[in-house]
Amino acid sequence: MLIVPFVIVMLHVNDPAYMSWARYGALLIFLIMALSDALDGYLARRQKSITALGTFLDPLADKLLITCACLLLAAPRTAIYGMELPDVVVVIIIAKDLYTTLGFLIVYFVTNKIKITPDTAGKLSTLLQLSMVLAILISPDIMRVFSGFQYFVQALWWSATASAVFTVIQYTRQGSRFMAEQEQRQKLLNNAPQTKRPDSSKTQS
Repeated sequence: MLIVPFVIVMLHVNDPAYMSWARYGALLIFLIMALSDALDGYLARRQKSITALGTFLDPLADKLLITCACLLLAAPRTAIYGMELPDVVVVIIIAKDLYTTLGFLIVYFVTNKIKITPDTAGKLSTLLQLSMVLAILISPDIMRVFSGFQYFVQALWWSATASAVFTVIQYTRQGSRFMAEQEQRQKLLNNAPQTKRPDSSKTQS
């Protein structure tokens, strides 16, 4: 798992002894993790080898990656100079991931069924968050030739924040609707007339 090397490299991102190499290393590791996760998901869908466990673990890995990156890019020791991620952005993004994970567990314990159906809002939210991290990591190089890039990055992290809020609303609606449907289905099953088995004593000659 490359999250540990990513964290280790990020801890040296502002160390003069490493200059820009630590940031480039973090960028490379982050790209590998993001692309490999996307490739795994694509191959699983194409080969129709999607499992319930994989459906749960893949988004969980994305959440762990984003959480680590956001915390590191907001901490004074590891933040990119001039591109420090605002605390409110970090709080909302991490809260969204915690909320959706907790929501999954609640739905599972209430209905005893696994319900994970990533929609467009969730995919867009993940894409914006990954793009935000990548943009921050490459910002020192791009800003040498285009100083306005900082405004693009800021727009990106506020867009990622807004999409996180919208995703929470969407997943809340989906989870509530799914639990209501399961509850209604269970009521119908409980109220359905039971088929009586024929008395074997009467059928014997």
